[in-house]
Amino acid sequence: MEYTNFETLAIRTQTERSQNREHTSPIYMTSSFVFEDAEQARAMFADEVGGNLYTRFSNPNNSEFIEKMCLMEGAEDGFATASGMSAVFSSMAPFLNCGDHILLCKSVFGSSLQIVTQIFPKWGIEYTFAPIDKPETWESLIKPNTKMVMIETPSNPALDLIDLKWLSALCKKHNILLNVDNCFATPYLQNPIKLGADIVTHSATKFIDGQGRAIGGIILASKELIKQVRFFCRHTGPALSPFSAWIFSKSLETLAVRMDRHCDNALKVAQFLEQHPDVELVKYPFLPSHPQHELAKKQMRAGGGLVTFIIKGGIDRGRRFLNATQMATHSANLGDTRTIVTHPASTTHSKLSDEDRESVGIFPGTIRISVGLEHSDDIIAEIKQALENSK
Repeated sequence: MEYTNFETLAIRTQTERSQNREHTSPIYMTSSFVFEDAEQARAMFADEVGGNLYTRFSNPNNSEFIEKMCLMEGAEDGFATASGMSAVFSSMAPFLNCGDHILLCKSVFGSSLQIVTQIFPKWGIEYTFAPIDKPETWESLIKPNTKMVMIETPSNPALDLIDLKWLSALCKKHNILLNVDNCFATPYLQNPIKLGADIVTHSATKFIDGQGRAIGGIILASKELIKQVRFFCRHTGPALSPFSAWIFSKSLETLAVRMDRHCDNALKVAQFLEQHPDVELVKYPFLPSHPQHELAKKQMRAGGGLVTFIIKGGIDRGRRFLNATQMATHSANLGDTRTIVTHPASTTHSKLSDEDRESVGIFPGTIRISVGLEHSDDIIAEIKQALENSK
């Protein structure tokens, strides 16, 4: 029986039962697999037949996780990695050579910026930043040697959006790969491949796990592109552990219900903040005041679990706000069942200049809230008291 609904695919897609008739997939904690005979070993290493050889290459738990994510994102194939950043790196490196150029929206995760600006130049790979607020300039930034465009939407942490249909059409016009980090939205809220993207990456550490337990990532694309990713990863080794893959696969069973609650809570938090006198600005894609609200409704199912706001009083007030929290967690993670608060200007984006931070929507008083699954009344009460006690 074939299923088409997201929730059913997430729950009912799993490896075949073994002779032990297990109800849920077991954990295949093995480094390698046994061959039936010498001919099978030869054929597997020659890629003439499929099967598991070595867990650095593949594993039943990884395969189940990949299969689920492919169905959810509308991708042909995928490769699971040991972290979100290994997924980001391995989604770019196989397709870029010395002398190539990558166009990067500056509003991406800090470590993604570091790869492109600090590591790739050592290998002769050039980059140009594309301003997220001036899409009309992007085509003029494309060069003859541009091979890829890399973006996040919604962006981290400003929650600005990029029109995926428009950008995918631009990339196809110039025969450029479009690589989208879909971590914030998850495949439940947004499907970049269905909107024309070539490659999608996720940090599974975030909403896919959803409980702050495991680190991992995944790359999703066509079979042809993943063949290149798989070769690169097979020989460089960023393999996801079977245990983490099992966690992610089980977590996907509740992704839809969790994201519904995250989004519902986040919208209520954003509406509260928008009315508070100590708040200068609130950014949340499904708030009517968001400058790209109509685009958000067009390419996302809901607004996501992140809310960004600017607190009056600048960087000192921002730090006092964090220190005043009692229930919310002060952590570098996001996408957890528990509400998490961060102050990007003094932590995740502290190495950028004031000008560079402001160019990606980060100001001294910017606070990012990863809205958890606690009762919305308790989350709002926590934010309210932290605002009051940080004056």
